[in-house]
Amino acid sequence: MAFEATVQVPAGVTVSLVGTRLSVTGPKGTLERDVRFPGISFAIEDGQVTISTEATRKRVVAMVGTYASHVRNMCRGVTEGFEYRMKVVFSHFPIQLKLQGTTLVIDNFLGEKQSRYARIEPGVTAVVGNDAVTLSGIDKEKVGNSAANIEHATRIRNRDPRVFQDGIYIVERA
Repeated sequence: MAFEATVQVPAGVTVSLVGTRLSVTGPKGTLERDVRFPGISFAIEDGQVTISTEATRKRVVAMVGTYASHVRNMCRGVTEGFEYRMKVVFSHFPIQLKLQGTTLVIDNFLGEKQSRYARIEPGVTAVVGNDAVTLSGIDKEKVGNSAANIEHATRIRNRDPRVFQDGIYIVERA
């Protein structure tokens, strides 16, 4: 019994496979991913990508669905892109944000003298507003990791989380 998943490629997007490197090109750019996994094969024809396996092992069958999701996300990324909106929340001390290259500098978090730093992944555009941070890019994984880095940098330790709810949180994914 063979398991397979099929992903429709939108108009204006080209998908190519060279060795184990899957490349998706669209109006917003190009994304590449290594799709090496034993027992899984890719077929690209008639504007659709088919991921299939002959194996019946749960782990291999699950990877078929995972790779199908990766291809869908890559196609969406090169056509529409991804955007995460984050809200700056503070009640005790006003948080100041500065963008320095690929690093977001968070000053005066909970009145701390030391700055906190969050890494913005390459290929992700960050826009800092008064009480909002907007992250956008074509790679869903990089945009999500950058948002996670920012949330992680403002994690509160050694204080009551019911009282100190300050931080920078994801409020919308688009």
